Amino acid sequence: MSIHTYLQDNMTHFLQLLEESVNMDSPSRDKVLGDRMAGWYALQFQRLTGGTAELIPNPTYGDQVRCTLGNGERQVLIIGHYDTVWLKGEAARRPFTIQDGKAYGPGVYDMKAGVLQAMFAMRALVQLDRLPKDKKIVLLLSSDEEIGSPTSRTLVEEEALRSIASFVMEPPTEPKGALKTWRKGSAHFTLQVHGVSAHAGIDHQKGVSAIEEMSRQIQYLHSLTDYDRGTTINVGTVSGGIGSNVVADYAEAQVDVRIVSMEEAKRIERVIRELKPTLAGTSVHVTGGIRRPPMERTEETGALFELAKSISINELGLALEEAGTGGVSDGNFAAACGTPTLDGLGSKGGFAHSPDECIELGEISVRAALLARLIEDV
Repeated sequence: MSIHTYLQDNMTHFLQLLEESVNMDSPSRDKVLGDRMAGWYALQFQRLTGGTAELIPNPTYGDQVRCTLGNGERQVLIIGHYDTVWLKGEAARRPFTIQDGKAYGPGVYDMKAGVLQAMFAMRALVQLDRLPKDKKIVLLLSSDEEIGSPTSRTLVEEEALRSIASFVMEPPTEPKGALKTWRKGSAHFTLQVHGVSAHAGIDHQKGVSAIEEMSRQIQYLHSLTDYDRGTTINVGTVSGGIGSNVVADYAEAQVDVRIVSMEEAKRIERVIRELKPTLAGTSVHVTGGIRRPPMERTEETGALFELAKSISINELGLALEEAGTGGVSDGNFAAACGTPTLDGLGSKGGFAHSPDECIELGEISVRAALLARLIEDV
């Protein structure tokens, strides 16, 4: 029996577990619900594969989950996360449903279906006695990816450094379901400007507006966007002042930066950190920096994609394309460690972080089979 056929035959079981997982809220900042979700995934992994699942204590967010299968010397890392952007109660308001060949529900696309695809791919290898003897597979599920992976980054990097390849269960690039061979990196900065307050009607000339200075800084920051380089700067929120009749002595802005290469990331970080005031009497203070390094396309990652493409065409009847994105994932951390990383191996669908979030049921078994075959052949 082929891996694909085995997975097709097990779709009912897959959907039962998918429904159960989607109907469990797991917001990033709720430790109680996160721990419940972590425990559920650990139990399912052990039941499905016979492997071991370790809960890694986390005092702030849900516990992390490290699932291990096999004991070979060559480690393959599979990266996922179980946290979602949806708050407590969302699953009760919008439970798992299936309609017209699609499954809906909070987190179904990003990325609870992808996590189960990984587990069922590993189950297929065990059940069909095809688990490579020289491999150890580690499935790492983080609890805080949706808020920047503040506590899981180190775990991802540690496992990536031990691995010959990393496969990321984030959704593919739509509408064609392309795998991701590169991602932009991200940086975040807080810009604080201090000025001199004064009565806007009586002593306007004695004041120096922090808001005016901030407006000049924003114009300059936005001028740094360079689409040819793949660099974008966005001042997303601005606040300041206490009233229209007061010259503002303080203003603050939150700045998002996306970059394609580490070289460009370091250049932009240096430029932003060296911002100087333009108005006498004001000061500018910058905090923040690079949060996720770019996932740069390398020859090794390209080779992983070519392997995936060959398996898909020759064995699964799926014509795969590769793509990149301005979004980030934990795959950025793995790739920055020098580990060949292929992203977008999760479920095809759409509308991530939206009430319309859904997956297409028709390709689940195909994409799970692709992951299993990649584990075999990498």
